[in-house]
Formats: sequence, C-alpha cells, structure tokens
Amino acid sequence: MKILLTCAAAAMLLAGCAARLSDDEAQRRAEEVFRGSFTKGNQKMAAAVFQQDEVQTLCTKYRDAPPKEIADRIEKSQAATIAYPASGKLMGDWREGEKLAQDGWGMRFTDTDPKRLNGGACYNCHQLAPQELSYGTLGPSLYRFGRLRGMNETTLRYTYGKIYNPEAFNACSAMPRFGHNKVLTPEQITHLVALLLDPASPVNK
Repeated sequence: MKILLTCAAAAMLLAGCAARLSDDEAQRRAEEVFRGSFTKGNQKMAAAVFQQDEVQTLCTKYRDAPPKEIADRIEKSQAATIAYPASGKLMGDWREGEKLAQDGWGMRFTDTDPKRLNGGACYNCHQLAPQELSYGTLGPSLYRFGRLRGMNETTLRYTYGKIYNPEAFNACSAMPRFGHNKVLTPEQITHLVALLLDPASPVNK
C-alpha cells in the first residue's frame, strides 16, 4: 500500500511539474523571486534593475538580436551619450586601471558604502594578462590589446567609448554601459584605457 501511495504521489508531482505556466505567470513569479532577493543592500541599484530604459526594452523585445534598422537606431542614440573628459586626456594610469579591473566592488547589490568608488570587475568576462589564474570568457581576451591595435587617437577614442557605452558600437551588447550608467567615472575609464593601451601595462607584455 505504501508503495502504491508513493508511486501515486510521484506521479502527481511529475504531472504538476509538467504543467506549463503561461508566459505572464512565469514572468510574474520570476520577478517576484528576483525582487525578493533585493531585501537589503543598495536599494538605489535595486530600483534601477527593475526599470528598463528604451534600449533595454528593445533588446528584450528582440532577444538581443534586433533588426538592422533598430540596431542602427540604438547605436546612433547611444553614441550620442558618450561623454569624453573635458581635459581631452583619454589615457590615465595603467596601475590604477589594473586595480579597477580586478575590483568587483559596487557591482553587487550588497555593496552599500557610498564613499567607495565602484570597481570594473573586468576579469569577470575577460582575460587581461597571462599571469591571471582565473578569468571569465563571456567577453574576448584583451591580452595584448594595445600591441595588436596600436595607440593612436582613433584607438584611444574607440577604447574609451567602448567602455563608456558599448551599445554605441554593438547594439544589445552583453557588456555593461559603465560610463552611461555611472558605474565608473570618466577618470576611472581613462585608467582602464591605459591598462589596455599603455606599452608598459601587463596587458601588453
């Protein structure tokens, strides 16, 4: 009898798992769980997570593969948001850039110290230098970035702009819009530019 009850219970469980939720219900439940995970920590960041801007809405609608006319519109609008340093200096200190690249502070909702600047956490997605033991592979390797591309004005502006707002170059990019979303300051971005392009940087050794 116990075996029969156990089998019946298992069958009911499997039947329940097999029942497909509607898209609206699945979305509602997913958002409920997601919001519940932000019960403490950086509430300003949490609020931003739940509100998509126009670009995010379009990328969601087209599942990160918008038609060419939409992609062109996104890239044009996002290129207009790039704010270059007033000084015109795009190359900072690669040593500061290296610290930023390895610093994940501020990218988590529990990081709440308002006085501490965010890090870039570049290692989460990219290889930067050969001595790194662990790095992400979501983005391309950046090892020898400067040696391969050279350090001219065009490359400087591209590198700064790509970090500031990658959507200006690749609509629906998986890379965060560090400058546009004020995750990093323009000065911090110049340090990352130096990390990638300065011949003395470990990236280019």
